[in-house]
Amino acid sequence: MRDLGVGFGYLVAGQRWVARHGRQYGFGLLPGLITLVLYAAALVVLAVWGEDGVAWATPFADGWGSPWQGLFRGFLTAVLFALGLLLAVLTFTALTLLIGQPFYDSLSEKVDEDASPDGTAPESGLPLWRELWISARDSLRILVRALLWGVLLFAAGFLPLVGQTVVPVIGFFVTGFFLTEELTAIALQRRGVDLRARLTLLRSRKTLVWGFGTPLGLSFLLPFVAVFLMPGAVAGATLLARDLLGEETTDGTRAEADEPIPS
Repeated sequence: MRDLGVGFGYLVAGQRWVARHGRQYGFGLLPGLITLVLYAAALVVLAVWGEDGVAWATPFADGWGSPWQGLFRGFLTAVLFALGLLLAVLTFTALTLLIGQPFYDSLSEKVDEDASPDGTAPESGLPLWRELWISARDSLRILVRALLWGVLLFAAGFLPLVGQTVVPVIGFFVTGFFLTEELTAIALQRRGVDLRARLTLLRSRKTLVWGFGTPLGLSFLLPFVAVFLMPGAVAGATLLARDLLGEETTDGTRAEADEPIPS
């Protein structure tokens, strides 16, 4: 359970780092603002025309009497919006990181330089287009996994009692895990750690990952908060990645890595 506190500590440490580096923080805000505008527009469209879309998709209910037609289509409209909101939360980080790849990669390198005893940061040696391609491909794979979890949890939500108590808690932990994967991918990808190896690494320290990602996922539910926390989340995820790999830090300590991670 100690790892829960350690993970949360990295989240806080990342916010402190960007607070001391205002220039990096300012650049790190831009991708989040762009993504927020795109998602806000999409959710507004869903809220305004979602009911019309549901009516078009359920022509078999046209002949139903009142109040059953209204209740049925109202329920489906609410479900559609809830799924859209869940999808926005799950994919916000991925899209923001994709848009802001150059900004966040630079920020992560600066954190590595500060944390490394010799003041250096690992470099992938890949051209930018190649890094963007790998990031987009891996993000799509993670999105598929997250959507499968989302469908499963949505179905489980109809179970009496369990669906209203246990399932939401599990959902937050799942969201936290995938958020952490997306954020640590910046630092780990520069080190040549592929997606499969990253997932294996994160699963080996689940409580550490949950301690970092779950409170971050909860905070992302609040409007605009995700935008302002993203730069610090990237910084904190870089520190967490160093811990996972057992890399030495400037305070002279060295985290314990369970096994060497293949590149």
